[in-house]
Amino acid sequence: MRYLFRGVMVGDGHRAAGTPLRAAQGEAGVPPGVWKGRGLAAVGLTAGDVVSERQAELLLGEGRHPDADRIERELLAQGKTPEQARRATVLGRPIEHNRSPETDKAKERTPWLASDLVFRPPPTAHIAWALMDDEHRRVLELCDDVVRDKTLEWLEESVAQIRSKAGGKQRARVKDGLIVAVFRHYESRATESRPLLHAHAVVSVRARRPHDGKWGNLSADSLMTHIVAADTLYTLYFMEEVSARLGWAWEPREVTPGRRPVMDIAGIDRCLIGWQSTRRQQIEDALSVLTDKYEERQGHAPGEKAGYALACQAADQTRSPKRKELLSLTELRTRWRDSAIRAFGACTVYRLAERARAAAAAVWARVRPVIDIALAAVDVVAVVYVMRGTFKHHHLLAEARRHLSYALRGRPHQPGLDDQIVQAVVDDYTRPVGRGLKMTADLRALYPRDTEDQAVLRPLTRKRSAPQYERARLAAGALAARVRAARRADRLGSRPRPYVVTVPAASRSHPRPFRTGGQDGRRQEPETGVDTVEQTRQTLEAAAAQVAATLQDSRRAREAAHGPRPQPTPATAPPPHTQQPGAQHTPGRTTGGVA
Repeated sequence: MRYLFRGVMVGDGHRAAGTPLRAAQGEAGVPPGVWKGRGLAAVGLTAGDVVSERQAELLLGEGRHPDADRIERELLAQGKTPEQARRATVLGRPIEHNRSPETDKAKERTPWLASDLVFRPPPTAHIAWALMDDEHRRVLELCDDVVRDKTLEWLEESVAQIRSKAGGKQRARVKDGLIVAVFRHYESRATESRPLLHAHAVVSVRARRPHDGKWGNLSADSLMTHIVAADTLYTLYFMEEVSARLGWAWEPREVTPGRRPVMDIAGIDRCLIGWQSTRRQQIEDALSVLTDKYEERQGHAPGEKAGYALACQAADQTRSPKRKELLSLTELRTRWRDSAIRAFGACTVYRLAERARAAAAAVWARVRPVIDIALAAVDVVAVVYVMRGTFKHHHLLAEARRHLSYALRGRPHQPGLDDQIVQAVVDDYTRPVGRGLKMTADLRALYPRDTEDQAVLRPLTRKRSAPQYERARLAAGALAARVRAARRADRLGSRPRPYVVTVPAASRSHPRPFRTGGQDGRRQEPETGVDTVEQTRQTLEAAAAQVAATLQDSRRAREAAHGPRPQPTPATAPPPHTQQPGAQHTPGRTTGGVA
């Protein structure tokens, strides 16, 4: 836990031995950590309470109650022995049980007491946060707080599992929730300080079992498996929150040709991205060397899993300690702004907000934020199939959230829409592999009678000359063309489309929703604001109900009247996104990827 107490808790810097925590945080210019999570009530804490050094030592360092000192004093006053008093403060298994006097020290297990998740906004958000005025800075920090809490809530409700019963082989949902200590940081690890708004969420391994309320350990696999899905959810939520509060829009930016894109605030000057991304450039330079060695050793380019491992290795190799000069946030922002002005001029810096608003208006005029569940499903299954071959539910979930980010550009999505897309993929386009723990694309479902066209995806999985994500986009375009052709054959083009969930876009005070289907499909000129949450929820819930009912009726009628769907000649179509995506996941984000 030395990394936590001497680094994370004081802004990734170096904390001298004997320096009190609050003094070290003040010197480093970072705020104190705060407690989060629904599991706090079980240990007498409240969300938003400041994390004291002693509380962190007890809970995150020893697996004991954060108020263990007081509890021990009370029990000793009641006549309990020191051993009994101490055991009463231990949550779950004492860490001493990992050490046995009969075993060799080399075989002792290091207790796992916490997991460090890192939440980081998209790159251009750091630029806006660092260079704009204090009002924009506070709004962006608020967006980060809200979105991080929502992502942690998803981890609590849908992901976190606790070991139960003998051997810990069975898993169950936690009883109360998670206990998390959150520490906000402002800078990157680059030698020359650059803005990097991010937060470390240190999740305690201790949680309560649902059936008996006793304390146990979280399953590390359940959290680590969903790291990327949590990261994509955080990004999706952050985009929506910023668009709702500031009226900005987002666009995908290709960082590396043929790789996944990153989402940027529309209107932020690209030259500022290079100025901010000193740390990224260090990682990319090291990654290029590691990739060349991998290709020389293996004879081919690294896949997604190997590429991510190499990126993590490059990040570790280039990691450097914080600079010794300690400045407050106000001093840092002044220095960053002066540096940007010297490099690019005052006009570039002072007109950032104005250009973001103008660019947002252009994006909303060009992009129709509509989610077609059927096309989203084939897009997701094509990308995941080409990238991985075999996959699990959480891989589909992460890709569905990326699809929503690209398509909506910051407009709010219906809660559960990502799960609807994944369920459509699982029901219609996949088949189990092996014992059913994994799945793969069902080519017969994608091409029911066209056995020759089932080979469309196969060459893309073996074409080593093109990057995997580029091949995935080609596959997604081919499948989307087949879906559109099938719809034309079914003569659905002249009727309202039952596949679409339309996202309303209007100002806060004068809602003007988009039209929901029909032949026209055009929208009214949107303003840069958005609807209220309540209006969005009601509109989308009604649309979702109509989608489900119409799909079911259409499917039954078609099967009863015509049997299997006829397959027209395949057509070509461009990828469904406005820009060709292309940058891969950056290591260290909800690092997994929740700096």
